[in-house]
Amino acid sequence: MTKTHPMTTIDSRRVWECPWYAVRQDRIRLPNGSEGVYNVVELADAVWVVPVTTSGEIVLLWHYRYPLQTWGWELPSGGGITRPEEALTTAQNELREEAGGTAADWRFLMKVATTKGIGTEYAHLYLATGVTLGSTDHEPAEVMAVHTFPVDEVYRMARAGEIHDGIGVLALLLAEPFIK
Repeated sequence: MTKTHPMTTIDSRRVWECPWYAVRQDRIRLPNGSEGVYNVVELADAVWVVPVTTSGEIVLLWHYRYPLQTWGWELPSGGGITRPEEALTTAQNELREEAGGTAADWRFLMKVATTKGIGTEYAHLYLATGVTLGSTDHEPAEVMAVHTFPVDEVYRMARAGEIHDGIGVLALLLAEPFIK
């Protein structure tokens, strides 16, 4: 397997940014020697958490997503990781903030690219077990409600396409052998 970089950056500049992400425009040299432009969405890494309560149910969020103009079932998730060693702490914080949860045990499942063709974000996927629920601490734009479901119902929902967050479904499938 080749590990060399077939494209080289000639120059790079940020063309837009906000507190959550930025767009970088790179002028690049392509493998055939020609030049091109590549726009990259710079995002900090994020976490997704599969929370299993002390009674053996999975926690899902009924979450409104403004860009999609729709509600959907999701796992607790969030971004802002700038160093890989921050992933577990970020996962613990997201579980607490979004679901009001704390977990007795944590298991790392996988690191996966989320926007491989246009962005820099990786998702760090975790299974949290022994979760107890308490008060949430949602940000103003986080419009969501916390629900718990039996494990079999969540996996039925995932396989039926009722959970639209692809990274969340991946996390659920990776966690399945440790839950069932």
